[in-house]
Amino acid sequence: MIDEADIPESMIEKITMLEGTLIDAATGGSGDNALYVHIRREVIRDEELKPLLPAFVRTYRDLSAFWGWIKYEEGTYAGRRKLIGEAFTPIMDYLEGRGRAPADAAMSDALATFDADGVHAVWTKALARRSNDPEGAITVARTLLETVCKRILDEMGGEYGDKDDLPKLYSLTAKALNLAPDQHTAEPIKAILGGAMTMVNGLGTLRNRLSDAHGRGGRIPVRPSARHASLAVNLSGAMATFLVETFAAQSK
Repeated sequence: MIDEADIPESMIEKITMLEGTLIDAATGGSGDNALYVHIRREVIRDEELKPLLPAFVRTYRDLSAFWGWIKYEEGTYAGRRKLIGEAFTPIMDYLEGRGRAPADAAMSDALATFDADGVHAVWTKALARRSNDPEGAITVARTLLETVCKRILDEMGGEYGDKDDLPKLYSLTAKALNLAPDQHTAEPIKAILGGAMTMVNGLGTLRNRLSDAHGRGGRIPVRPSARHASLAVNLSGAMATFLVETFAAQSK
């Protein structure tokens, strides 16, 4: 029986735990079969991560079946550790950001037509991750808005730097679309546009602040929950849709 409190929220920690459980089972330990089954089932359901899992994880549903394979595949403990570690390298690189960012594939496919439907497709995928991977969902939310801003600036001939963060990209995009508060004199419009800018600034720092351990003074690390992810994804989706629709209207 698995105690949910023992399962980390971060997907990268879950994958690390999965790898450790397999190494334990392959090198003389008993391994925690219930833990393996639980985490494997969760990751298998993630359509983005499933293809990156080692083939033996996708194939063997419990540690007994895995042991039946690994004991003949590699005869030494050192060899088994090496085999398992190398097999987990692709998914760990992916999660750590050395490969494509988790949102890249969704962004390039869903925003190919660059319309509200494309934004909604990414929005839906991000919402689907909010419970199992809140940090990943927040990353997708931020990347969605960054991608939309860059696309609009590219289309309008605007300039931005490779290191520009979300608040900077949004500020440039808002000015290009005449959505900056200082471009309007009517107070209600200025208030709405100012609120939008404040929200985007907050979204740009949300993931970093929630994930930061803040080691000073022994403070407990703050981890994003599903509700934090829902807030980030819904705000990002609404703003991205608004920007795309504004750009489309002005283009006409």
